Amino acid sequence: MDEIPARRPDWNRLFETAAAQEGLFTTKQAAEAGYSPQLLVHYVHTGRAVRVRRGIYRLVHFPAGEHEELLDAWLWSELAGVVSHQSALALHGLSDVLPAQIHLTLPQAWRRRRFRVPAGIVLYHADVPPDDRSWFGAVPTTNPRRSLNDCAQGGLSPDLLRQAALQALRRGLVVRNELGDVETALKPIGGLAA
Repeated sequence: MDEIPARRPDWNRLFETAAAQEGLFTTKQAAEAGYSPQLLVHYVHTGRAVRVRRGIYRLVHFPAGEHEELLDAWLWSELAGVVSHQSALALHGLSDVLPAQIHLTLPQAWRRRRFRVPAGIVLYHADVPPDDRSWFGAVPTTNPRRSLNDCAQGGLSPDLLRQAALQALRRGLVVRNELGDVETALKPIGGLAA
């Protein structure tokens, strides 16, 4: 990992970075704004920042957001992950899927990396091109088409998959010919028409 040269702390830069991420920032982002790990510890002790998890902090000016866990997972992934599968379906308001864990797709190249996965995160590895992405606030997520097909490949319950696909079709978020994996997964129970 490249070392970032020491420089004078730039509060405005740190604040702008955190503001774009609902108050959260990483130690790397803080270093880019001139903050040393020791200064971050000082900020935690003086009440200017709260440590969310190792390497991730929140400025106290920003209360914890409703979806802080999504931002936390994305920041943990070094901004490389994409919220996907059941988590993406829930964000798109499709079906009654209420995932207890965050489903995150990391780039294929991350498959070879060794790292500790935080509790509550389910990982997948695939390269998600820009046209398969959408945004939920500051967090990238797979678009409805990709989310449905990922869930079909991932073995989501057929009832929930059908419900999500029908809602997406009804709302005009997808067209039927984009749901090849969904159609295949639902074929044993009569497809989307049943």
